[in-house]
Amino acid sequence: MPDPTPSLDPAQLGAYFSLIEVTSLLRHAIEQQLREAGDLSYVQFQLLATLGDSPTGSARMTDLADGVVYSRSGLTYQAGLLEKAGLLTRAPSPDDERSTTVTITQSGRKRLQQVFPGHIDLVAGLLFAPLSAQDVTTLAALLQPIRDHMRAAPPRSAAPRRKKATPSDAPPPST
Repeated sequence: MPDPTPSLDPAQLGAYFSLIEVTSLLRHAIEQQLREAGDLSYVQFQLLATLGDSPTGSARMTDLADGVVYSRSGLTYQAGLLEKAGLLTRAPSPDDERSTTVTITQSGRKRLQQVFPGHIDLVAGLLFAPLSAQDVTTLAALLQPIRDHMRAAPPRSAAPRRKKATPSDAPPPST
């Protein structure tokens, strides 16, 4: 007799659905605020904010893609849009010619200053307002090991790329 289908208990299922709903509602509101305040997508904001927090204002594209959990090609596209807008620059990495380094510009920093007040108000109002200070501490303590567990797998940039199938890769015809 096969093993029964794995399932989540009611508490796990409720927690899962609540987490998904909260993150979806929060992300939707944040995306709307970022568009209205600074004509930025959520990923563009993450990219600029990460660069803005960096002591050098620079990072390798691969590291950024892993940090913001976005595909390399998608991040390259978003970085191109930000570069056209004058919010960042791209250049070959001085440490590895195969890598690209992106650097936030003064215009990029100004755009962050433009969107941060509304962003902070929105996050504080939607996410933290219904919680006590102790609840926020507890929430952070609960989420950190989950994040760390999920991040324990090698970053996507370190994962082997899928090899394109060639005719010699095809299985032999069955007889």
